[in-house]
Amino acid sequence: MKKILQSLPFRLLAGVVIGILAGLAAGETGYLDTFMNIVVTLKQVIGQVITFCVPLIVIGFIAPSITRLGKNASRMLGVALLIAYVSSVGAAFFAMFAGYGLIPHLSIVSSVEGLKELPEVIFQLEIPQIMSVMSALVFSILVGLGVTWTKADRTAEILEEFQQIVLQIVTKIIIPILPVFIACTFCGLAYEGTITRQLPVFLKVIVIVMAGHYIWMTLLYFLAGIYSGRNPVEVVKHYGPAYITAVGTMSSAATLAVALRCARKSSVLREDMVSFGIPLFANIHLCGSVLTEVFFVMTVSQILYGSIPSMGTMILFCLLLGIFAIGAPGVPGGTVMASLGLITGILLFNDTGTALMLTIFALQDSFGTACNVTGDGALTLMLTGYVEKHHIGKQE
Repeated sequence: MKKILQSLPFRLLAGVVIGILAGLAAGETGYLDTFMNIVVTLKQVIGQVITFCVPLIVIGFIAPSITRLGKNASRMLGVALLIAYVSSVGAAFFAMFAGYGLIPHLSIVSSVEGLKELPEVIFQLEIPQIMSVMSALVFSILVGLGVTWTKADRTAEILEEFQQIVLQIVTKIIIPILPVFIACTFCGLAYEGTITRQLPVFLKVIVIVMAGHYIWMTLLYFLAGIYSGRNPVEVVKHYGPAYITAVGTMSSAATLAVALRCARKSSVLREDMVSFGIPLFANIHLCGSVLTEVFFVMTVSQILYGSIPSMGTMILFCLLLGIFAIGAPGVPGGTVMASLGLITGILLFNDTGTALMLTIFALQDSFGTACNVTGDGALTLMLTGYVEKHHIGKQE
């Protein structure tokens, strides 16, 4: 019970409930304007801290990821990276087209008529980023490639240490203040009257996304079966324990031991490919999380800003999101945390939009993780097919 109370989803949910109740209470009385002044000011300050950390997160996880690939580059690693990226980007485009087809029919009311205006902040605290998000991305790629080409091991070690520093910032600063940020955001939405109008939409979206997970997993196993010439059911039928564990732990890393045990029970997966592929894909293959994030950003954009981002903007977002997913930090909601720069830099979400994304993503993140883990079995089947087609000997 204590573990549940201390978990991030529970704290975020508590923040949502407390924020909504406080906002509704403030909206019904005329004596809590000072309280709302404090709420919107606190939200602004925390939002500035989170925004400042975004380029650090980008550099801290993208650059070391590239240097690791260089140090461990091999033919099979390249193939694994390619199919993981294609799967994640494919899931992103699947969610994007589904969003364009379904979101306009969800009866989302983005009109602000009849909404209350939030009180002004008591003071403005501006904390500029050290560089723009796109600058951080380009910097990370160039530095990562440069370190790989020059074999600058000392710089690679510095990048690894910097990643650990950033991970501690995320774990000990960003994650703990998120529930407060979420509570302030939902307090403001409830005060305005937005949340009471849009709650049914969020519930519909979560159901749609979960259905998308199952569709994408089915497609992955279907394609893996065709490519490998083996029965994919012989893999997926063993994955029940791993799926349930992922839902319960919300972590691919915590599910890894169970996933390995499940994959090894399959008679159609080569043992060396299981030992190689399952741990690797647990860190770089995030198709379920990517699918979820793409559909959610389109929904939040429609709710808050009155329109879905343009096709060109979404294509760029999806392509870059696949890169960010590979370097996502190993924390709850890691994919959306790593891609905050894309959400704010490409989609131009403000603090409210970012808070909504963090909340609804984290509340269903366990199912996205379960999709990621189960999809790893399909990609390992593809690896098995690849080594057999190319007559690659068994690796010890």
